Amino acid sequence: MKRIPRVALILIIILSNIGCDQVTKKMARDRIEYNETIEVIGKNLVLTKVENTGAFLGMGSSLSPILRKILLLFLPAAVMLALLVYLIRNKEITQISVVALSFIVGGGIGNIYDRIVYGSVTDMLYIDLEFAHTGIFNLADVSVMVGTGLILLEQFLPKKKTEEVTTEEAN
Repeated sequence: MKRIPRVALILIIILSNIGCDQVTKKMARDRIEYNETIEVIGKNLVLTKVENTGAFLGMGSSLSPILRKILLLFLPAAVMLALLVYLIRNKEITQISVVALSFIVGGGIGNIYDRIVYGSVTDMLYIDLEFAHTGIFNLADVSVMVGTGLILLEQFLPKKKTEEVTTEEAN
């Protein structure tokens, strides 16, 4: 079976994450009223629409408009661009890291797009497992968390022989 070229894989993952995020946000904007509660799986998975002008759990929403633009739009856009360039140029990144960072870039761009077009990020998912619950989030947030989880997971996977030899030679 033929392998997908690396840059194509990166772009497919990023665009898929952005697409899924934007489709679900559009559906939420069109079909859910603000603060309406729709139980999907009892009270464990709930749809509710909010517009988040801040970052994670609304942090930063009370900042001045200029500071909010710098910290929540320009800085994240620069980081996503830098990550994308790093992903495309650095051929030494492991396959898991390529996928992980592509998920993070896709999720980041999804939320940046919302800030540019709508002035806020549409969040609509809430999970309550009785012993733990989330804030209200969206699929872009899920993308960033999946990417972060993959990076953490990779730290516990055994390293390749070439990496072990290089480490031993350095000592």
